[in-house]
Amino acid sequence: MENSKAILKVPGTMEIRPAEMPVLRDEDVLIKVEYVGICGSDVHGFESGPFIPPKDPNQEIGLGHECAGTVVGIGSKVKKFQIGDKVNIEPGVPCGKCRFCLEGKYNICPDVDFMATQPNYKGALTKYLSHPESFTYKLPDNMDTMEGALVEPAAVGIHAALLAGVTPGKKIVILGAGCIGLMTLQACKTMGAAEIVVVDVLKKRLEMAKKLGAMEVIDSSEADTVTECKRILGELGADIVFETAGVQVTAKLTPQIVMRGGKIMIVGTIPGETPIDFLKINREVSIQTVFRYANCYPTTIEAISSGKFDVKSMVTNIYGYEEVQKAFEESINNKKDIIKGVIKIAD
Repeated sequence: MENSKAILKVPGTMEIRPAEMPVLRDEDVLIKVEYVGICGSDVHGFESGPFIPPKDPNQEIGLGHECAGTVVGIGSKVKKFQIGDKVNIEPGVPCGKCRFCLEGKYNICPDVDFMATQPNYKGALTKYLSHPESFTYKLPDNMDTMEGALVEPAAVGIHAALLAGVTPGKKIVILGAGCIGLMTLQACKTMGAAEIVVVDVLKKRLEMAKKLGAMEVIDSSEADTVTECKRILGELGADIVFETAGVQVTAKLTPQIVMRGGKIMIVGTIPGETPIDFLKINREVSIQTVFRYANCYPTTIEAISSGKFDVKSMVTNIYGYEEVQKAFEESINNKKDIIKGVIKIAD
């Protein structure tokens, strides 16, 4: 077996290079990668470099962390997997010893080794990778590896909805209809919510939100978001407002949309400072940040496998491995047409 990997040579330029086969430890599985999803963080990394730059300026930077494939090797102590199993992975491997790991909040482990970022900056855009058995999951027979790769962003939506306490009868606004916004929409639907309003400026994304179950959508380039949300949901506003766009403009809207005693869930990664008018939320409104996910993969896999959660419809663009440069360039330059792009590494 010959390996290769796509590396960020400099911001704006990817290069596929030969690579050594991964070292297979006793507790690891060796995976032939088949699909890798293109995340917003990958696009940011391609355009500007990693969110957290490496200390060593010569550090090799890989991109990609949403992936799935087939097991082609197993370590001597691996018990759950066999050669030929279809699998996906949680791309963050925590220390397992700190307070946060021991409390089950391993997503906020300060020493987590998360793909395409510190400390190793190892990306999933490679033909073969090794990964610990404990953070690898077998896919059901009725799920393919493209769906398996999209479990990762779907788990973000599931985690956000669980933290928010979504239940039937809740009135919900989702600001942003990109991949994570649409995953959050579907998570809320699976938890019984029906009154869900989705806001964006891109028509194709709003059309997809309607297809995936939004009660109403708002094009904020054509209408006042706050006025429309309250027209649809009532003057009190929303029980839960999810900010998934990761921009200050939408974050500033959240206090104007949430009702008294409601929740603001910040799912997006918002750079810089965002002023909050606390006079608008000093009636027991909660503000909660959301960071990745923890203990959500089994639930997410079941939701997709059962048909309650449709990730495949969101895929608008499929690129070959050799088209990795084109994939990232189009992700930047063609946002109005791309909802979710994936890169097919192997047949």
